[in-house]
Amino acid sequence: MKENNIIQDKSFAFALRIIRIYKYLTTSKSEFVLSKQLLRSGTSIGANIEEAIGGVSDKDFLNKISISYKETRETIYWLKLLHLSDYISQNEFDSILYDANEILKITSKIQITIKNKLNNNINKSLELQRSNS
Repeated sequence: MKENNIIQDKSFAFALRIIRIYKYLTTSKSEFVLSKQLLRSGTSIGANIEEAIGGVSDKDFLNKISISYKETRETIYWLKLLHLSDYISQNEFDSILYDANEILKITSKIQITIKNKLNNNINKSLELQRSNS
């Protein structure tokens, strides 16, 4: 595994921020339902990235990265609800949304790269089969 994996580092730092928001919402705002959903989706992002890194194939890697992408989108949904229902301030929302959007962009780019790699491998296999027939 290479060091300084940006998505691994960002998703871990993001999970820590989500945990802190969860603590704040449950202790200071007595909000337990939306915050629990946020905790689940927000920490799942990094967990799925870790699973992707340990994946056994490119398809396995793509599957886990795709789940991280979807979990990030879900997390943004919960953050919007918490913001628009006045549980988190504009500044808090803007800051965490910025981080979530960064993760979204990175996981999206990773998906595109892996899909292209998989498609290129399929095309090479087909060409090899044609040349051997």
